[in-house]
Amino acid sequence: MAELLRNSLTIPGSSCGGGGGYSFPHYPTTTTFNFKTLVPSRRRLARINAQSSLVITSEDSKSGGLNHSSTELIKLHYLEERDEEILSRRILNLSRLNKVTSAVELYRSMQFSDLRPNSHACNSLIASLLRNQMLDSALTIFESMRTSDLISSHTCSLVLKAVSNARGFDAALHMFNDLESQVDVRKIFDPIVYNTMISVCSKSNKWVQAERIWRLVANSNTCIATSLTYRLLICTFVRCGQNELAIDAYEEMIRHKLDPTEDVMHAVIGACSREEGKWELGLNVFQRMLDDGMKPTIVDCNSLINALGKHGEVKRAFRIYQAMKSDVIGHKPDAYTWNGLLGGLYKANRHGEVIKLFQRIKDDEEEENNNNVINSHLYNTCLMSCQRLGLWDKSLQLLWEMETSGFQISTATYNLVIGACEVARKPKVALQVYERMMDQKCEPDMFTLSSMVRICVWGSMWIEVEQIIKSVVGSNNGDWSSLYNIAIQGVCLRGKSDMATKMYIKMRKSGLEPDGKTRALMLQILKDKTKLSEVVSSSSVS
Repeated sequence: MAELLRNSLTIPGSSCGGGGGYSFPHYPTTTTFNFKTLVPSRRRLARINAQSSLVITSEDSKSGGLNHSSTELIKLHYLEERDEEILSRRILNLSRLNKVTSAVELYRSMQFSDLRPNSHACNSLIASLLRNQMLDSALTIFESMRTSDLISSHTCSLVLKAVSNARGFDAALHMFNDLESQVDVRKIFDPIVYNTMISVCSKSNKWVQAERIWRLVANSNTCIATSLTYRLLICTFVRCGQNELAIDAYEEMIRHKLDPTEDVMHAVIGACSREEGKWELGLNVFQRMLDDGMKPTIVDCNSLINALGKHGEVKRAFRIYQAMKSDVIGHKPDAYTWNGLLGGLYKANRHGEVIKLFQRIKDDEEEENNNNVINSHLYNTCLMSCQRLGLWDKSLQLLWEMETSGFQISTATYNLVIGACEVARKPKVALQVYERMMDQKCEPDMFTLSSMVRICVWGSMWIEVEQIIKSVVGSNNGDWSSLYNIAIQGVCLRGKSDMATKMYIKMRKSGLEPDGKTRALMLQILKDKTKLSEVVSSSSVS
């Protein structure tokens, strides 16, 4: 009898022990339980809990910004309820209420009792752990889900994003590669997982890894790239300066008949403006934005104008300018707009129109009392056209305007004015500009000095030539042999053989080497080769 009482118990349908006790309405009328078959038993659970080393760890960041680790012991519970769906709903509710410890204990108890929670409950539990900054515990749950074939694409996406935020890009990439290498896990990958990883790469500007994941999606038989995939790829490539890859991704997106979003079109227009020979695609994207009722930004318009101007498409550039001012777009031209238009006209060798357009911009600025449009770049573009046309007086006028307007005048600006004087054969004016440049403490460069030497030689200003060369040669700031070469060649062509010989000797004494043209001209002047060798030897000895 004692053995029977230890091993079995008969429970009537309405009472326990016939004394009007607790009722069990969900059991049959008479049920016999063998306590040895109830796994785990209460005694066994008590013994396991006493020896358990299962813990959950959290990072508490609410104490004045300091991190304090807290550890809670996870206990296993005896589960009278055996229905997996009911228990899964309990885990789901506990996770939503952020009762993390209770949810983890129930999850572990189900595992120990050989019960499987559903994937939705497991994902909710991992999300709750991540919300409470318990990444290590979440990874432990994730690993147990993986061994139990419970993980889904949503699970992988949650964990990859959390690992990236907590441990950095490299840890997330290592985990992704590990998961992707397992065939059974790779089968559950969907666009969400790949998009999550591309987003992780984008945040770290890792365009090489983003391209690799793109190729994985393209070669996958079970996954197709979505609009979000291409959006992430295009924006990442453009931000990292990989314009060709961005254009390839956009063209593949169009082939798959996916509609690009507005930010994708902005990025593609920028990529087309920077990539050689892609202005036609940029125009198509611009037109598509207008057809879809989108409003291109002023950056889009300026990028297209600049790209079209560089490729000599001046008419198309001005069409974009007209569309930009229209009521449909309604942008006001700024300095970048005018710089693109002036640069396009200059590229097309329409220098007179450059000067006219610049004058119109100045007049409009004066009428609107707006001083934010004209800048030194616009002045320099106009000065470049003046140099090509030899309009030295116009160049001087623009230089004076820049000085009176308070612009910081660079060496390049003075070079353009001196170049206009050189084209117009005005050596005295060029010398005055050079002296003004020196008075303003603006350091001349090789282009400045070369122009001054050429124009002074042409004007037979020999003293000035020697002074310019003497002021820089020997300063140890560079190789000034080109100045001597320019001077000697110019003097030879002017028939001043004695002066050319003196300059040649000074050049060799300074340790500078003449170029081939200088040697040839000196041979013509000094027809007696012996005399030339004497000159060279005497200069080398001295």
